[in-house]
Amino acid sequence: MNDMQQAENPLSQNFTIKSLLKFAFPTIFMMIFMGLYTVVDTVFVARFADTNALSALNIVCPIINLIVGLGTMLATGGSAIIARKMGAGEHTRAAQDFTLIIGFGVLSGVLIVIFGTVFIDQIVWRLGAGNILFPYCKEYLFILLLFTPANILQVLFQNLIVTAGRPGIGMVLGVSAGTANILLDYIFMGPLEMGIKGAALGTGIGYMIPAVTGLLFFSTRKSTLYFRKPVMNISLLAESCANGFSEMVSQSAAAVTTYLFNRIMMKLLGENGVAAITIIIYTQFLLSSLFIGFSMGAAPVISYNYGKQDEKQLKNIFSICIRFIIFISITVFAIAFIFSPSFVCAFSEKGTPVYEITRNGFLIFSFSFLFCGLNIFTSAAFTALSNGKISAILSFLRTFGLITVLLLILPNLLGVTGVWLAVPIAELITMILSLVFLNQHSL
Repeated sequence: MNDMQQAENPLSQNFTIKSLLKFAFPTIFMMIFMGLYTVVDTVFVARFADTNALSALNIVCPIINLIVGLGTMLATGGSAIIARKMGAGEHTRAAQDFTLIIGFGVLSGVLIVIFGTVFIDQIVWRLGAGNILFPYCKEYLFILLLFTPANILQVLFQNLIVTAGRPGIGMVLGVSAGTANILLDYIFMGPLEMGIKGAALGTGIGYMIPAVTGLLFFSTRKSTLYFRKPVMNISLLAESCANGFSEMVSQSAAAVTTYLFNRIMMKLLGENGVAAITIIIYTQFLLSSLFIGFSMGAAPVISYNYGKQDEKQLKNIFSICIRFIIFISITVFAIAFIFSPSFVCAFSEKGTPVYEITRNGFLIFSFSFLFCGLNIFTSAAFTALSNGKISAILSFLRTFGLITVLLLILPNLLGVTGVWLAVPIAELITMILSLVFLNQHSL
């Protein structure tokens, strides 16, 4: 990349808190909107179908987590490498690596479709679906599996469009996909009465919009990144996976912990308990989307300046990010704690068993938002710095290691209250460790 191209790259500017938030805003907005339409999707299932369909969504959620985890691993790990090379002026190599990562993502998606559909019955049974939930789970999962390549491309493009310095386009793609999903969900599940099949179809078509648009966008040379004949480089793919492994750990852990939550709540409270944990998990994604979006938006800036070896700017960016995360963490906690009854009402009528279980749990669960923001950002930041090891440690602890241990202990001591306490305690312990790592690396 020559000096003129470097100057024109939005990642190369000297960021202030205003300019960094302006740069990250499209990604933040996109993630919030994605969280919102995910919740709306769940609300439609609860309202237009029944609580069994709602529970089925959470039963098959681990498979979706794994697919998204694969895409996110390639996207974040690859983004750090690509942005680093762009910062070092290796523009042609960055474009070749970008194309190779996209191709590998599509191939992985096709293989998942083949194996997933062949073994779908065994997968659904092993996820814990009983006779009542099995048909709901199979119908929903089968349709979503067919859209796996598009799902992976959606995740890749949403990250790499930011790396290309065009976060506004990423925002448009996310909003377009979400809007289509909401409208199609309503049409398929409302007037057409397609039930949970309609929810899956609406979500799958929603994946197609950013996937197709991204393919068209990167086929032109109007961006700092575009499709270029790739050079087969196994070490690049391995480095991308290793560097982004923390995100795969996070999604894989979410798959396992969701499975554990479902099993424990089914044992303690039956299908109503599974419906309650489903509501909280999906609402958590909405409220956490602000942290995720900001971290995704800031990550390419961190990687770029790391590749440029601009330590002064790196410290400035980290200072801005930490202050913003602290402010937002307090704000999100207050919203969750005060308005939890309103969130629950969207899914279930007041006075029903599902409503009472969820409302009581949300008051405890809300405290996790005080701590998770710093953990999400710190993990993403170390990925951006090509330190996948620390990022993976933090992701593993907050999303799997600590939660699993706490879920195996606390419910036996405190019953359902122990289930709700597992996540806040895991986030608090991880936050302490995040601060230790940031201090050790003088960030």
